[in-house]
Amino acid sequence: MTPVELDSLFRTYGHIVLRRASTILRNRADAEELTQELFASLLARDVVPDGRAAIVTYLYRATTNRAINFLRDQRNRGRLLERQKPDQPVAEPADTRAIALDLLGRLPEELAVVAVHAFVDEMSHQEIADVLQCSRRHVGDLLNRVIEQCSARELVS
Repeated sequence: MTPVELDSLFRTYGHIVLRRASTILRNRADAEELTQELFASLLARDVVPDGRAAIVTYLYRATTNRAINFLRDQRNRGRLLERQKPDQPVAEPADTRAIALDLLGRLPEELAVVAVHAFVDEMSHQEIADVLQCSRRHVGDLLNRVIEQCSARELVS
């Protein structure tokens, strides 16, 4: 992909990526950084999906995956910092959103993606199945695993 093509792609779809990243991360600066990194990674790619629907689907999925990885990386950084300073108490998350973001970062990627689609995007099981190209039954099973893992952490009653 050439820089001119990338610029055109960014001008056309950058707002979609930024909105998606902001929805998941709830932090504008982190969402902007993620958006820049995603489009920069396209510069190194030889192939970009053809057609508007394919591009939007690719960007949507790539943004979701990168955001989940970002949350997971934040959790890992926090754990490493905690090891370096064992005498300091660990602060508990103050609100439900913080707890949810922490939990999302702890889930395996497949479960985190399904959780975002179901609970953030408020998609139906069929819509999630269409995006993930799997059966509705599989989506239901994945969501049950999400709920089980939340219950195991005593976050869902």
